[in-house]
Amino acid sequence: MKAFVVDKYQKKGALRLAEMPVPEPGDNDVLVEIHAAGVNVLDSKLRDGEFKLIVPYRPPFVLGHDVAGVVVRVGSKVRKFKPGDEILARPRDGRIGTFAEFIAIDEAEMALKPKNLSMEEAASMPLVGLTAWQVLVERAGLRKGQKVFIQAGSGGVGTIAIQLAKHLGATVATTASAASMDLVESLGADIVVDYRKDDFEQVLQGYDVVVNSQDARTLEKSLRVLKPGGKLISISGPPDPGFASKQGLNVVLKLVLWFLSLGIRRRAERAGVDYSFLFMWAQGDQLSRLASLVETGIIRPVMDRTFAFEQTNEALAYVETGRAKGKVVIKVR
Repeated sequence: MKAFVVDKYQKKGALRLAEMPVPEPGDNDVLVEIHAAGVNVLDSKLRDGEFKLIVPYRPPFVLGHDVAGVVVRVGSKVRKFKPGDEILARPRDGRIGTFAEFIAIDEAEMALKPKNLSMEEAASMPLVGLTAWQVLVERAGLRKGQKVFIQAGSGGVGTIAIQLAKHLGATVATTASAASMDLVESLGADIVVDYRKDDFEQVLQGYDVVVNSQDARTLEKSLRVLKPGGKLISISGPPDPGFASKQGLNVVLKLVLWFLSLGIRRRAERAGVDYSFLFMWAQGDQLSRLASLVETGIIRPVMDRTFAFEQTNEALAYVETGRAKGKVVIKVR
Protein backbone atom coordinates (compact mmCIF):
# COMPACT_ATOMS: atom_id res chain seq x y z
CA MET A 1 0.00 0.00 0.00
CA LYS A 2 1.01 3.64 -0.41
CA ALA A 3 1.68 5.61 2.78
CA PHE A 4 3.33 8.84 3.93
CA VAL A 5 6.20 8.02 6.26
CA VAL A 6 8.30 9.90 8.82
CA ASP A 7 11.87 8.73 8.17
CA LYS A 8 13.36 10.80 10.99
CA TYR A 9 12.23 13.42 13.45
CA GLN A 10 12.83 16.77 11.77
CA LYS A 11 11.18 20.15 12.13
CA LYS A 12 9.07 20.79 9.00
CA GLY A 13 10.63 17.71 7.41
CA ALA A 14 8.83 16.33 4.37
CA LEU A 15 7.02 13.01 4.66
CA ARG A 16 8.11 10.34 2.19
CA LEU A 17 5.55 8.61 -0.02
CA ALA A 18 6.48 4.95 0.31
CA GLU A 19 5.27 1.43 -0.40
CA MET A 20 4.45 -0.26 2.91
CA PRO A 21 2.96 -3.67 3.76
CA VAL A 22 -0.79 -3.76 4.40
CA PRO A 23 -1.23 -4.17 8.19
CA GLU A 24 -2.29 -7.58 9.44
CA PRO A 25 -5.23 -7.20 11.85
CA GLY A 26 -5.07 -8.93 15.25
CA ASP A 27 -7.92 -10.80 16.91
CA ASN A 28 -9.56 -7.59 18.18
CA ASP A 29 -8.70 -5.51 15.12
CA VAL A 30 -10.50 -4.33 12.04
CA LEU A 31 -8.69 -3.75 8.75
CA VAL A 32 -9.96 -0.49 7.26
CA GLU A 33 -9.67 0.73 3.69
CA ILE A 34 -8.99 4.43 4.25
CA HIS A 35 -11.11 6.88 2.26
CA ALA A 36 -10.16 10.11 4.08
CA ALA A 37 -7.82 11.26 6.85
CA GLY A 38 -7.95 14.37 9.01
CA VAL A 39 -4.83 16.50 9.42
CA ASN A 40 -3.99 17.94 12.84
CA VAL A 41 -1.40 20.19 14.44
CA LEU A 42 -0.53 17.08 16.48
CA ASP A 43 0.72 15.44 13.28
CA SER A 44 3.24 18.19 12.61
CA LYS A 45 4.37 18.28 16.25
CA LEU A 46 4.87 14.52 16.24
CA ARG A 47 6.88 14.72 13.00
CA ASP A 48 8.98 17.52 14.52
CA GLY A 49 9.83 15.33 17.51
CA GLU A 50 8.08 17.46 20.13
CA PHE A 51 6.41 14.42 21.73
CA LYS A 52 9.08 11.77 21.22
CA LEU A 53 9.78 11.49 24.94
CA ILE A 54 6.16 10.91 25.97
CA VAL A 55 4.73 9.29 22.79
CA PRO A 56 7.73 7.50 21.29
CA TYR A 57 7.75 6.07 17.76
CA ARG A 58 10.67 4.44 16.01
CA PRO A 59 11.10 5.84 12.49
CA PRO A 60 10.17 5.01 9.84
CA PHE A 61 6.49 5.19 10.79
CA VAL A 62 3.27 6.22 9.06
CA LEU A 63 1.79 9.51 10.32
CA GLY A 64 -1.90 10.42 10.76
CA HIS A 65 -4.44 10.33 13.61
CA ASP A 66 -7.93 10.63 12.02
CA VAL A 67 -9.62 8.18 9.69
CA ALA A 68 -12.87 7.45 7.88
CA GLY A 69 -13.19 4.39 5.71
CA VAL A 70 -14.70 0.99 5.02
CA VAL A 71 -14.15 -2.24 6.95
CA VAL A 72 -12.62 -4.90 4.68
CA ARG A 73 -11.67 -7.60 7.22
CA VAL A 74 -12.24 -8.29 10.92
CA GLY A 75 -10.31 -10.25 13.54
CA SER A 76 -11.65 -13.44 15.12
CA LYS A 77 -12.86 -11.68 18.30
CA VAL A 78 -14.47 -8.65 16.65
CA ARG A 79 -18.21 -8.44 17.35
CA LYS A 80 -19.28 -4.83 16.69
CA PHE A 81 -18.23 -4.44 13.06
CA LYS A 82 -18.40 -6.40 9.81
CA PRO A 83 -16.97 -6.03 6.30
CA GLY A 84 -18.68 -3.21 4.43
CA ASP A 85 -19.33 -1.04 7.51
CA GLU A 86 -18.41 2.61 7.10
CA ILE A 87 -16.50 3.81 10.17
CA LEU A 88 -14.55 6.67 11.71
CA ALA A 89 -11.82 6.45 14.34
CA ARG A 90 -8.87 8.00 16.08
CA PRO A 91 -6.43 5.07 16.45
CA ARG A 92 -4.69 4.95 19.81
CA ASP A 93 -1.18 6.26 20.37
CA GLY A 94 1.37 3.71 19.26
CA ARG A 95 -0.89 2.50 16.44
CA ILE A 96 -1.46 5.62 14.36
CA GLY A 97 -0.93 5.72 10.59
CA THR A 98 -3.93 7.15 8.74
CA PHE A 99 -1.92 8.83 5.95
CA ALA A 100 -2.10 5.52 4.09
CA GLU A 101 -4.41 3.31 2.07
CA PHE A 102 -5.11 0.81 4.89
CA ILE A 103 -4.87 0.65 8.68
CA ALA A 104 -5.61 -1.94 11.38
CA ILE A 105 -7.56 -0.51 14.34
CA ASP A 106 -8.85 -2.05 17.57
CA GLU A 107 -12.65 -2.23 17.38
CA ALA A 108 -12.87 -0.45 20.77
CA GLU A 109 -11.50 2.70 19.13
CA MET A 110 -14.05 2.91 16.29
CA ALA A 111 -17.61 4.06 15.66
CA LEU A 112 -20.01 3.76 12.76
CA LYS A 113 -19.85 6.77 10.44
CA PRO A 114 -22.81 9.15 10.76
CA LYS A 115 -25.05 8.54 7.77
CA ASN A 116 -25.39 12.25 7.04
CA LEU A 117 -21.64 12.84 6.62
CA SER A 118 -19.34 12.30 3.66
CA MET A 119 -16.13 10.39 4.25
CA GLU A 120 -14.20 13.66 4.26
CA GLU A 121 -16.52 15.23 6.84
CA ALA A 122 -16.35 12.11 9.00
CA ALA A 123 -12.55 12.09 8.89
CA SER A 124 -12.52 15.63 10.27
CA MET A 125 -14.28 14.61 13.49
CA PRO A 126 -12.47 12.01 15.64
CA LEU A 127 -9.49 13.77 17.22
CA VAL A 128 -11.10 17.18 17.70
CA GLY A 129 -14.45 15.69 18.70
CA LEU A 130 -12.92 13.41 21.30
CA THR A 131 -10.77 16.26 22.62
CA ALA A 132 -13.84 18.46 23.07
CA TRP A 133 -15.80 15.64 24.72
CA GLN A 134 -13.02 14.67 27.10
CA VAL A 135 -12.33 18.27 28.12
CA LEU A 136 -15.94 19.41 28.58
CA VAL A 137 -17.76 16.24 29.64
CA GLU A 138 -15.12 14.01 31.24
CA ARG A 139 -12.72 16.52 32.82
CA ALA A 140 -14.78 19.68 33.34
CA GLY A 141 -18.16 18.05 33.99
CA LEU A 142 -19.69 21.10 32.29
CA ARG A 143 -23.29 21.71 33.38
CA LYS A 144 -26.23 23.81 32.33
CA GLY A 145 -25.87 27.42 33.47
CA GLN A 146 -22.08 27.38 33.73
CA LYS A 147 -19.75 29.70 31.80
CA VAL A 148 -16.95 28.32 29.62
CA PHE A 149 -14.22 30.17 27.71
CA ILE A 150 -13.03 28.18 24.69
CA GLN A 151 -9.99 29.75 23.06
CA ALA A 152 -9.50 29.86 19.28
CA GLY A 153 -13.13 29.20 18.43
CA SER A 154 -12.59 28.85 14.67
CA GLY A 155 -9.97 26.11 15.06
CA GLY A 156 -10.58 22.39 14.79
CA VAL A 157 -11.21 21.76 18.49
CA GLY A 158 -12.90 25.13 19.00
CA THR A 159 -15.57 24.63 16.34
CA ILE A 160 -16.71 21.34 17.91
CA ALA A 161 -16.26 22.43 21.54
CA ILE A 162 -18.48 25.51 21.08
CA GLN A 163 -21.31 23.36 19.74
CA LEU A 164 -20.93 20.72 22.44
CA ALA A 165 -20.80 23.32 25.23
CA LYS A 166 -24.02 24.93 23.94
CA HIS A 167 -25.66 21.50 23.82
CA LEU A 168 -24.68 21.04 27.48
CA GLY A 169 -26.40 24.33 28.34
CA ALA A 170 -23.37 26.52 29.01
CA THR A 171 -22.74 30.15 28.17
CA VAL A 172 -19.83 30.14 25.72
CA ALA A 173 -17.16 32.78 25.17
CA THR A 174 -14.40 32.45 22.59
CA THR A 175 -11.67 34.35 20.76
CA ALA A 176 -11.59 34.87 17.00
CA SER A 177 -10.51 37.31 14.35
CA ALA A 178 -13.05 39.65 12.79
CA ALA A 179 -13.12 37.40 9.70
CA SER A 180 -14.19 34.41 11.81
CA MET A 181 -16.79 36.09 14.01
CA ASP A 182 -19.77 35.08 11.89
CA LEU A 183 -18.60 31.47 11.90
CA VAL A 184 -18.20 31.10 15.67
CA GLU A 185 -21.47 32.93 16.32
CA SER A 186 -23.25 30.55 13.94
CA LEU A 187 -21.86 27.65 16.01
CA GLY A 188 -23.38 29.10 19.19
CA ALA A 189 -20.76 31.38 20.77
CA ASP A 190 -22.47 33.92 23.03
CA ILE A 191 -19.46 36.23 23.50
CA VAL A 192 -16.73 36.65 20.88
CA VAL A 193 -13.56 38.57 21.71
CA ASP A 194 -11.62 39.89 18.72
CA TYR A 195 -8.14 38.92 19.83
CA ARG A 196 -6.54 41.46 17.49
CA LYS A 197 -8.35 44.36 19.17
CA ASP A 198 -9.21 43.32 22.72
CA ASP A 199 -7.58 41.51 25.62
CA PHE A 200 -9.84 38.68 26.75
CA GLU A 201 -8.82 39.00 30.40
CA GLN A 202 -10.20 42.55 30.39
CA VAL A 203 -13.52 41.39 28.92
CA LEU A 204 -14.23 38.06 30.62
CA GLN A 205 -14.57 37.27 34.31
CA GLY A 206 -16.22 34.79 36.65
CA TYR A 207 -15.88 31.76 34.37
CA ASP A 208 -16.27 28.16 35.55
CA VAL A 209 -14.07 26.56 32.90
CA VAL A 210 -11.34 27.69 30.51
CA VAL A 211 -10.16 25.47 27.65
CA ASN A 212 -6.64 26.63 26.83
CA SER A 213 -5.11 25.80 23.46
CA GLN A 214 -2.59 28.60 23.13
CA ASP A 215 0.82 29.61 24.45
CA ALA A 216 2.19 29.99 27.99
CA ARG A 217 1.33 33.69 28.20
CA THR A 218 -2.30 33.01 27.30
CA LEU A 219 -2.38 30.15 29.78
CA GLU A 220 -1.35 32.43 32.64
CA LYS A 221 -3.83 35.14 31.61
CA SER A 222 -6.57 32.51 31.59
CA LEU A 223 -6.25 32.11 35.35
CA ARG A 224 -7.57 35.63 35.78
CA VAL A 225 -10.91 35.00 34.04
CA LEU A 226 -11.80 32.05 36.27
CA LYS A 227 -13.79 32.30 39.45
CA PRO A 228 -12.48 30.57 42.61
CA GLY A 229 -13.00 26.86 42.25
CA GLY A 230 -12.89 27.09 38.44
CA LYS A 231 -11.04 24.71 36.15
CA LEU A 232 -8.25 25.59 33.75
CA ILE A 233 -7.80 22.69 31.32
CA SER A 234 -4.99 22.97 28.78
CA ILE A 235 -4.66 20.89 25.64
CA SER A 236 -1.41 22.60 24.65
CA GLY A 237 0.63 22.02 27.81
CA PRO A 238 2.51 21.96 29.96
CA PRO A 239 1.85 18.33 30.91
CA ASP A 240 1.28 17.83 34.63
CA PRO A 241 2.08 15.00 37.10
CA GLY A 242 -1.39 13.50 36.59
CA PHE A 243 -0.68 13.07 32.88
CA ALA A 244 2.74 11.57 33.63
CA SER A 245 1.18 8.96 35.93
CA LYS A 246 -1.55 8.09 33.44
CA GLN A 247 1.04 7.60 30.68
CA GLY A 248 3.15 5.38 32.93
CA LEU A 249 6.26 7.45 32.28
CA ASN A 250 9.55 6.66 33.99
CA VAL A 251 10.73 8.49 37.10
CA VAL A 252 13.00 10.89 35.19
CA LEU A 253 10.23 11.99 32.82
CA LYS A 254 7.80 12.34 35.71
CA LEU A 255 10.25 14.69 37.41
CA VAL A 256 10.75 16.68 34.19
CA LEU A 257 7.00 17.17 33.73
CA TRP A 258 6.55 17.95 37.43
CA PHE A 259 9.12 20.74 37.06
CA LEU A 260 7.76 22.06 33.74
CA SER A 261 4.26 22.45 35.15
CA LEU A 262 5.28 23.66 38.61
CA GLY A 263 4.89 27.38 37.82
CA ILE A 264 1.36 27.22 36.44
CA ARG A 265 0.25 24.75 39.13
CA ARG A 266 1.48 27.10 41.87
CA ARG A 267 -0.18 30.12 40.28
CA ALA A 268 -3.41 28.17 39.88
CA GLU A 269 -3.30 27.14 43.54
CA ARG A 270 -2.81 30.74 44.63
CA ALA A 271 -5.78 31.77 42.47
CA GLY A 272 -7.92 29.02 44.00
CA VAL A 273 -8.47 27.20 40.69
CA ASP A 274 -7.62 23.73 39.38
CA TYR A 275 -5.08 23.27 36.58
CA SER A 276 -4.81 20.10 34.50
CA PHE A 277 -3.41 19.04 31.15
CA LEU A 278 -5.40 16.81 28.78
CA PHE A 279 -3.90 14.70 26.00
CA MET A 280 -6.88 13.05 24.33
CA TRP A 281 -7.15 9.28 24.14
CA ALA A 282 -8.85 6.94 21.68
CA GLN A 283 -12.36 5.94 22.77
CA GLY A 284 -14.93 4.37 20.49
CA ASP A 285 -17.91 4.67 22.83
CA GLN A 286 -17.41 8.43 23.18
CA LEU A 287 -17.00 8.68 19.42
CA SER A 288 -20.34 6.86 18.98
CA ARG A 289 -22.04 9.40 21.25
CA LEU A 290 -20.55 12.24 19.22
CA ALA A 291 -21.72 10.54 16.02
CA SER A 292 -25.26 10.47 17.42
CA LEU A 293 -25.10 14.22 18.06
CA VAL A 294 -23.98 14.71 14.47
CA GLU A 295 -26.80 12.56 13.07
CA THR A 296 -29.38 14.56 15.03
CA GLY A 297 -27.96 17.87 13.80
CA ILE A 298 -26.72 19.07 17.20
CA ILE A 299 -23.08 19.11 16.05
CA ARG A 300 -21.81 19.69 12.53
CA PRO A 301 -18.26 19.38 11.28
CA VAL A 302 -16.56 22.52 10.00
CA MET A 303 -14.29 21.96 7.01
CA ASP A 304 -11.68 24.32 5.65
CA ARG A 305 -9.94 22.54 2.77
CA THR A 306 -9.62 19.07 1.28
CA PHE A 307 -6.33 17.96 -0.29
CA ALA A 308 -5.58 15.01 -2.57
CA PHE A 309 -3.63 12.13 -1.01
CA GLU A 310 -0.55 13.07 -3.06
CA GLN A 311 -0.70 16.55 -1.46
CA THR A 312 -0.31 15.31 2.11
CA ASN A 313 2.83 17.40 2.70
CA GLU A 314 1.03 20.49 1.40
CA ALA A 315 -1.89 19.75 3.72
CA LEU A 316 0.44 19.57 6.72
CA ALA A 317 2.11 22.83 5.73
CA TYR A 318 -1.29 24.53 5.45
CA VAL A 319 -2.33 23.35 8.92
CA GLU A 320 0.93 24.73 10.31
CA THR A 321 0.05 28.23 9.10
CA GLY A 322 -2.68 28.37 11.77
CA ARG A 323 -5.11 29.94 9.30
CA ALA A 324 -7.47 26.99 8.87
CA LYS A 325 -11.10 27.50 9.93
CA GLY A 326 -12.19 24.12 11.18
CA LYS A 327 -10.45 21.04 9.80
CA VAL A 328 -8.21 20.11 6.91
CA VAL A 329 -8.71 16.68 5.35
CA ILE A 330 -6.85 14.44 2.91
CA LYS A 331 -8.95 12.49 0.39
CA VAL A 332 -7.24 9.11 0.13
CA ARG A 333 -9.71 7.21 -2.04
